[in-house]
Amino acid sequence: MTRIYDDNGQVHPATVIHVAGNQVIQIKSLEKDGYTAVQVGYEDVKESRVTKPLLGHFRKHSASPKRIIREFQYTETPSPGKIIPITLFSPGDYVDVIGITKGRGFMGVVRRYRFAGQPASHGSMMHRRTGAIGCRLTPGRVFKNKRMPGHMGNVRRTVQNLKVLQVRQDDGVIVVRGSVPGANGTFVVVRRAVKKITKNN
Repeated sequence: MTRIYDDNGQVHPATVIHVAGNQVIQIKSLEKDGYTAVQVGYEDVKESRVTKPLLGHFRKHSASPKRIIREFQYTETPSPGKIIPITLFSPGDYVDVIGITKGRGFMGVVRRYRFAGQPASHGSMMHRRTGAIGCRLTPGRVFKNKRMPGHMGNVRRTVQNLKVLQVRQDDGVIVVRGSVPGANGTFVVVRRAVKKITKNN
């Protein structure tokens, strides 16, 4: 993350996302595959880093081996092997960013769900504990989805309606306003916003 100043001198929190090098691998058709989609690969890797079935898949479609493969819906039919240009995005567009959040490990309810906790003095022996989670009479069990200690983070999350502030074609990056899921260097999926109409939709 960084900060970006606009023409009026106002500062915006921003995230820099590398989007160059996305290559079209395969076009899924309704007749052959049962649905329509475009298969896109990102980040070149050595041939020894992919399995032989995947290597044959890349060679069949004249694409270089990729680390990440994802499928997207498309409005215009691209050709296999084509590099998706960074100019697909433009300043002022709105995008959704999908990623895996940072893993926090096993956490209690105060950290995980921001519980207030129990009394901190006067002989209290449970400060950050959950407290009562049910009654043995009625209903006689603990309801599902009760907020309790457990694994926190490392889940798929989508941040919607992030505005594209800059498109730096020479650097192969776009700058969006706000934060995105995950740590520095993790892989994310950037798509056009599905709940906000932009000029390119």
